[in-house]
Amino acid sequence: MWRKARFVMAGACAAAGVCVVPTAAGPATAAAVQATAVTAKTVTAEAAATTAKAATPATARKKGKPYCARYKCIALTFDDGPWPYTPALLDTLKKHKAKATFFLLGRKVANRPELTRRIHEEGHDIGNHTWNHPSLTTLSDGEVFEEVSSTSNIINKTIGRMPDYMRPPNGATNSRVASLMSDLGLPQILWTGSTLDWQARDTKVIAKRTLKLAKRNGVILLHDIVPETVKAMPGVLTALEKQHYKFVTLTTLLQGRTLRPGEVYPPRGK
Repeated sequence: MWRKARFVMAGACAAAGVCVVPTAAGPATAAAVQATAVTAKTVTAEAAATTAKAATPATARKKGKPYCARYKCIALTFDDGPWPYTPALLDTLKKHKAKATFFLLGRKVANRPELTRRIHEEGHDIGNHTWNHPSLTTLSDGEVFEEVSSTSNIINKTIGRMPDYMRPPNGATNSRVASLMSDLGLPQILWTGSTLDWQARDTKVIAKRTLKLAKRNGVILLHDIVPETVKAMPGVLTALEKQHYKFVTLTTLLQGRTLRPGEVYPPRGK
């Protein structure tokens, strides 16, 4: 019944040309959440194509070869912001001409719209990390849909475009969550290595783990809500630069590959 109702409401939303955007007070209502699904699919598909072109270095586009097929790329990803430590991280990334991907919480985007816009305007990817950071596998279909749709809506309201990706909190996903993300047109992004920085809370340990996990086309999980992580980044970027890494967004890393809605990337080992 939930899925049937969701698509009925989505059709009504598309016909009216209006969808409700959640307020900063909390997740969207069920009706507004239901109305987002079809619109999100369409916007995501169009936005992905535009972003891929914009994020590709001009030289790579001219040669018709994906940037990361020519260079040693790595995608640094930062979860759970935007947070008071994020500006210092953005300053560091700018100094090193590095791009990253930020998986943001909807409630924090609502509280820090200017910082969210700065992340976007400085050329970083913004992904959906739900509204309140729950383990999605423990929620009902309706609750999962609300958490993710409300976050996509507030990101769209803040930066003028829907996110192309989502990351399930704690990496908690299953076939049911994947099906719901497919309805929303969102691939699920995990990681090739996690620094467990939220546990370590030690700058030297975080730096050492990041460097150990680094590999070509790697997707590294970090958190911009951890001050020690932000402090570790200048040294980490310098060290990886010496190893000839290019710091890229997920959009650039994935050039030449289209992720299916609901697909998990990088794929988990069996």
